[in-house]
Amino acid sequence: MISILKKIFPSSNDRTLNRYERIAEKVEALAEEFKALNDEALANKTAEFKSRIEKGESLDDLLPEAFATVREASARVLNMRHYPVQIMGAVALHEGNIAEMKTGEGKTLVATMPVYLNALDGKGAHVVTVNEYLARRDSEIMGPLYNFLGLTVGLNVSDLSKEEKREAYAADITYGTNNEFGFDYLRDNMVVYKEQMVQRRNFAIVDEVDSILIDEARTPLIISGSAQKSTQLYQMANMFVRQLKKDTDYTVDEKTKNVQLTEEGINRAEQMFSIDNLYDYQHVTLNHHINQALKANIIMHRDVDYVVQDGEIVIVDPFTGRLMAGRRYSDGLHQAIEAKEGLEIQRESMTLATITFQNYFRMYNKLAGMTGTAKTEEEEFRNIYNMDVIVIPTNRPIARDDRADLIYKTMQGKFKAIAAEIEERHKTGQPILVGTVAVETSELLSQLLTKRKIQHNVLNAKNHEREAEIIENAGQLGMVTIATNMAGRGTDIKLGEGVIEVGGLHILGTERHESRRIDNQLRGRAGRQGDPGSSRFYISMEDELMKRFGSDNLMTMMERLGMDEDTPIESKMVTKAVESAQKRVEGSNFDARKQLLQYDDVMRQQREIIYAQRQDVLDAENLSDIVLRMIDSTIDRIVTVHTPESEVQEEWNTKEITDYVNAVMFTEPVFTEKDFYGLDREEIIEKIQAKVHAAFAEKEKQLPAEQIAEFQKAVILRSVDSKWMDHIDQMEQLRQGIHLRAYGQTDPLREYQFEGFEMFEAMVAAIEEEVTTYILKSQIEQNMQREQVAEGKAVVPSDKAEASKKKPVRKKQDIKRNDPCPCGSGKKYKQCHGAEQE
Repeated sequence: MISILKKIFPSSNDRTLNRYERIAEKVEALAEEFKALNDEALANKTAEFKSRIEKGESLDDLLPEAFATVREASARVLNMRHYPVQIMGAVALHEGNIAEMKTGEGKTLVATMPVYLNALDGKGAHVVTVNEYLARRDSEIMGPLYNFLGLTVGLNVSDLSKEEKREAYAADITYGTNNEFGFDYLRDNMVVYKEQMVQRRNFAIVDEVDSILIDEARTPLIISGSAQKSTQLYQMANMFVRQLKKDTDYTVDEKTKNVQLTEEGINRAEQMFSIDNLYDYQHVTLNHHINQALKANIIMHRDVDYVVQDGEIVIVDPFTGRLMAGRRYSDGLHQAIEAKEGLEIQRESMTLATITFQNYFRMYNKLAGMTGTAKTEEEEFRNIYNMDVIVIPTNRPIARDDRADLIYKTMQGKFKAIAAEIEERHKTGQPILVGTVAVETSELLSQLLTKRKIQHNVLNAKNHEREAEIIENAGQLGMVTIATNMAGRGTDIKLGEGVIEVGGLHILGTERHESRRIDNQLRGRAGRQGDPGSSRFYISMEDELMKRFGSDNLMTMMERLGMDEDTPIESKMVTKAVESAQKRVEGSNFDARKQLLQYDDVMRQQREIIYAQRQDVLDAENLSDIVLRMIDSTIDRIVTVHTPESEVQEEWNTKEITDYVNAVMFTEPVFTEKDFYGLDREEIIEKIQAKVHAAFAEKEKQLPAEQIAEFQKAVILRSVDSKWMDHIDQMEQLRQGIHLRAYGQTDPLREYQFEGFEMFEAMVAAIEEEVTTYILKSQIEQNMQREQVAEGKAVVPSDKAEASKKKPVRKKQDIKRNDPCPCGSGKKYKQCHGAEQE
């Protein structure tokens, strides 16, 4: 009955497959025609296709011929010809979907067709893998095919120079890891010259897409660096500020919590630090320290804004009055308060740039993916990445025997039974792959097998070349391999001689993972390309999944029946109960990732605005319009704050406006309060703008246009980068505590969006104010050089939890005593880990 209904109402997957089948038939129909071409004529097809694209043909128009070209070239160069089902998988990838293809179905070969087609328009195609070994292996195996067809291939791995990276991205096809592609995007948005940028993003195929876009989706990529702020300068700035007198040396704007040095104060600073002009660009760091010292000493009050506890500054929440342990003021204010209170000044590591894989990969114009297991997460792929999962049929029917789970009362009974089964099968020479959920489990099993004198390999480290080698050999006669479930992804297990006769590879799962997808991935290791094989999972009532999801009834039943720990239950009903528990966990994990993405989207919107504006600055020949917009915005803001509509004109605080404009925008006082008497808000703004614009125009005449533009770029980029880095830290701190707002009956996400927006607005205002000050008051230098605010290092996602801990560093020849320590502490090598070596 069900099969009849399926024929009448085919599923969307079946309808899609029918369409793909028709396209595959078109490709196959061209086989003889392309076989007849000699090598030169076949290779020349690439130039022909590029020419047709230029004349207006779309990639879809070219698809059958392009795929037929790759198929024929592959047969000649690699000695592999695509099966019809592989062509169908290739169509799914070209359309920006996920092709779910079982292990051993040749996904690496499938990718060659869409990669070739999408590289023809000259915008580049990326193939993303989970580790560098696979990226290198695939580029080496498939590279000759692309080269034969006249396309270039690049490999993007860590430790490449900028030039090598640029070369890799400039290639028609670029292989690399998800980490490296993400880090390159962040690094590109930290450069100070657009020529230093390396990346382009157009089309990407993500191999093991479920691992990268689901399992690693919540892990942010982070570039961190040590805050480049001298602790001595905080103390010197603090000593200087304590000598100043209110109204003589500085003015306080209570409304905006701003402190400004007066002309007298600026003169004292220049005398104290033996400099000519405090607002010269070369003194930007000193000026920043003085400003923070002013805030720390005059605006921030002990036991009101913060308390001193156990030799540390602890912030007081201004709304609740509670202490906020672990939180720190940003932008050096925390260190300035430490200097004020005579405490040890802590240098801290900063996050310079960050992005999640979810948000990085959503920036591609077209994204596709391949894996053996994605159907169970189809809703997530569709909702978040707008990709459908298309299940591609296998080339040959699957002959694997998937047996029902065996359920034991205790974990001890389960492991005893697993060891016994391994011993039994090992005697026949049948290769066995044992999948474990955790490292401890793999080590426990290893001990049990060692006692029974069974030779075996254990894999529980991170993927690397040796691991892939062991996985490849796991199908040889008599091999026993224990591996964590994710080990060796992307590597086929080929059966050795005589293995088919003993039943093929046997998969033994030591417990069910909370995701069905991971279990399916493990099972799929056996039975590739129609080979025989078998699989079985062993479960105990003490397993994490069973404890969390109602094994009480089963436990009671087992006890009633008087079952001991060595007797298992084999029941389809129990297997279904386990799968329904897995579905619940998957649903809850999806909700968690979706919520995280909503929080992440706040940061994504802000990052896109900042990076786009940064790009505008890098691209612009003339920055005068951008600078004037920032100046006007600063004037508008300060006047609006002090001329509220709720007050009558006579009550407006024109003194604060006068003090601020004179201090921030002119090298000597230009306005007095009388200048603004009787004027409305717009007239005040226009009057200030007229004078400031005239001063700005005068300044622009001092040097040639290129030097002025270079100076302006240096000022803007430095300001944007330093403020943005501080903003990232503040947003992270806000996010860590925001969930507590739920206790106050408010939606934490809405609060985060609202406060995040306010913080972003404050950051933009701070950028505009700083740029205004330095553009108008600095002496323009002829040999101005742009400098990166901080040199960062990539923090590999899996090490994120450990990133803050100090690790021993083995001394290498190229680390000099005065170099920064590679551990990221910010100290010189000789004062940090170098001291341990000496």
